[in-house]
Amino acid sequence: MACLGVGVVGCGNISQVYLRNLSSWCGLEVRSVADIDRNRAESRALEFRVRAASSVEALLDDPEIGLVVNLTTPQAHHTVSFAALNAGKHLYSEKPLAVRLEHGHELVERAKSAGLMIGCAPDTVLGAGLQTARAILDSGEIGEPVGAQAFMMGPGHESWHPDPAFYYQVGGGPLFDMGPYYLTALINLFGPVERVTGSARTTFATRTVTSQPRAGEVVRVETPTHISAVLDFASGPVVHLTTSFDVQAHSMPFIEVYGSQGSLRVPDPNGFGGAVEVWGSETQQWRPVSVDRSYSENSRGLGALDMARALQEGREPRASGQVGLHVLETMHAVLASSREGKHQTVATPCPRPDPMPTQEL
Repeated sequence: MACLGVGVVGCGNISQVYLRNLSSWCGLEVRSVADIDRNRAESRALEFRVRAASSVEALLDDPEIGLVVNLTTPQAHHTVSFAALNAGKHLYSEKPLAVRLEHGHELVERAKSAGLMIGCAPDTVLGAGLQTARAILDSGEIGEPVGAQAFMMGPGHESWHPDPAFYYQVGGGPLFDMGPYYLTALINLFGPVERVTGSARTTFATRTVTSQPRAGEVVRVETPTHISAVLDFASGPVVHLTTSFDVQAHSMPFIEVYGSQGSLRVPDPNGFGGAVEVWGSETQQWRPVSVDRSYSENSRGLGALDMARALQEGREPRASGQVGLHVLETMHAVLASSREGKHQTVATPCPRPDPMPTQEL
């Protein structure tokens, strides 16, 4: 199998697991890394025995690189991604696809016009946990999907993240940071969103960092930090989603799906494995389901691997730019609904991604 040369842009916290996985999978070969901080790029290059490019531009000019994996912060996603596409590289980006909706459209359209493939995290939905839950839903075991509840709630990132400021800037917050995991999971379960209604608030005007090395730094909050939405899916289910950085403790599920004949507990969409449970109308109790598919461990980068296989097989990647664009529009629609006080329609087309095979890619 021919190897696809990979260049990674952005050598922050998340790059370590990406580089470990991308360096171990057949069909991918990490050849270069780059970062705005050259020392950080050289450190990661030394750790994984790859080249550190002198700049992002130098990495994009490298003819040995066919796929760029963009792990920069959200505010830089569009700039780096557009440059990669203009350099003739296939692209896989961390979430969100872009901060501004028009930039997301621009990226998808540029990839299409250039004959390039574009993909977007999260790829946790390709893991064993969500794919097991999807198989149960598709089997009809819980009947017709009626609705679901989904919750991502916590106190925020300033107590543990080494550089949490960008989580409170435009393009961050719980919806843009963690919402993509939940929305992508729900799209894999139900297909595209058709209409949304949302309400949002900002509880604290500033946040004080308590983690090292920035302990004591005061961060201005520029984006809503508690958001609730009702999502109407084109296939019928009505879903309630809450994302928050303002909750100290809770006992709500990650995702719970309700069908006409039973219910389904879906694991944390920010992970690849997790527990799956089914409640059946006949048994009248919750039953654990065996999660024995591939990719139950931290497999970040799996979407890029699927993209490499998609290039060989002539199909769309499962973690596609089109899904990422649909998620981006849905998040903007939630915030617009809160501002304007009315329903918002989600217009971006988004076919439900194909399920993963039961064997490894």
